[in-house]
Amino acid sequence: MSTLEIENLHASVAGTEILRGVDLTVSSGEVHAVMGPNGAGKSTLSAVIMGRPGYEVTDGSVTLDGVDVLALPAWQRATAGLHLVMQYPTEVPGVMLDDVLAEALTSRGRGTGDLAEVLDAEADRINFERRFLHRPLNVDLSGGEKKRNETLQLAVLHPKIAILDELDSGLDIDALRDCSRRVEDLSNEGDVGVLAITHYSRLLKELEPDHVHILVKGRIVTSGGPELAQVLESDGYAAFVPAEDLAADEPATGGLDDLFAS
Repeated sequence: MSTLEIENLHASVAGTEILRGVDLTVSSGEVHAVMGPNGAGKSTLSAVIMGRPGYEVTDGSVTLDGVDVLALPAWQRATAGLHLVMQYPTEVPGVMLDDVLAEALTSRGRGTGDLAEVLDAEADRINFERRFLHRPLNVDLSGGEKKRNETLQLAVLHPKIAILDELDSGLDIDALRDCSRRVEDLSNEGDVGVLAITHYSRLLKELEPDHVHILVKGRIVTSGGPELAQVLESDGYAAFVPAEDLAADEPATGGLDDLFAS
């Protein structure tokens, strides 16, 4: 079993503190949903975990199976078993999807002899057209096709912990169902932990959470079971925090499509 442990995490960007003491533990086979209003720090949390430049960790720790994640460059965090499904997937002209996955598997010490068969099976499973498997990564794909592509990469790489940054953004109901159910299956197999960041409870109707955390102004203000998402659906965030605490204050720093940008 693997465990991602976040303790008292404080982080700033452009001189402004965004995360103000986040505590969260995600283990294999668990689905944790982090929900919160705009500016709560949700995308900052995923960026800090994955090592996006421009974020300064001022206190706290992030460990994966006891290894100090914050001491690793982004690529080593990925090979160690962390995987980010991006809110805004990157287009990479000239770099083929199947070549990307072959290199990623090799860097993890895994074989690629059956990669073509695995890709075909995973594509069929989430209704992702096979012709996209041999094209430049995400180039000329629709928003929904890019999210299916992200889900396929997650399934093939089979990490220890999957971080979903608004997987549901831009998806129609069919694509949402296909992608969410594949992630749910990975979790149910018992060896992938999931940290799902989302604004809306519609994702959680397909990807059933074990735990729901409400993040407001850089702090988790309450945690519970799936019933918290139902309360949000009916009463909004005001059910958990005063209205004055809902004002967005997370700086606009761009999407995670430029994860490795300076």
